[in-house]
Amino acid sequence: MRVIIAEDDYRVAQLHEKFINEINGMEVAAKALNAGAALKAVKDHKPDLLLLDVYMPDRLGIDLLPELREIHVGLDIIMITAANEKEMISRALNYGVVDYIIKPISMERFIETLESYRKKKKLINSADKLDQQTIDQLIGKDSKVNPSKHVPKGIDQLTLKKIRQLLKERGDDGVTAEEASDYLGASKTTARRYLEYLISTKEGIAEMRYGKVGRPERKYFYQS
Repeated sequence: MRVIIAEDDYRVAQLHEKFINEINGMEVAAKALNAGAALKAVKDHKPDLLLLDVYMPDRLGIDLLPELREIHVGLDIIMITAANEKEMISRALNYGVVDYIIKPISMERFIETLESYRKKKKLINSADKLDQQTIDQLIGKDSKVNPSKHVPKGIDQLTLKKIRQLLKERGDDGVTAEEASDYLGASKTTARRYLEYLISTKEGIAEMRYGKVGRPERKYFYQS
């Protein structure tokens, strides 16, 4: 997977190249220190991905987007810039940029973005036709599991309904496994199993909270 870095700060461009070298299956095809060089590099190399800064000495990177699309229709673009104005971000998103990262960025955020991009490209290239689940993954849609569908062995629908209702009623206060156990009249282990199941279906979340005695406890919350 070939990448071009369009960044007017040579040191930052070198750092980005170093990050890219940490990722299997990616290579830097070219680096460009201004907008004109970026357009030429895309035309010459036809890369998969362009890392594009907004503030460059000759032109704004955001203004290149229409031309880049004409030069190379299959080009994906990730903006990496200090520009955080709403208009800039809106324009970038309207031109279908893959991601928009505000500087300064960490190596972890950078690599996470590129790994996510690489996985999406692999999904797209995996078949001629894609099912709905794969499409949902590509567009970042995180569908909840429909609670009316079959549940795994050991999960009773009626008990699950009670736990779901309890989480809704408790709202921001949350519920501990012990409280859920008392509510159900079941063991703490059983209550925790149902609470963790709701997390797996993305209907619930859990956080560590400190109780009155200062000891952390795992609290469960309903996620609407």
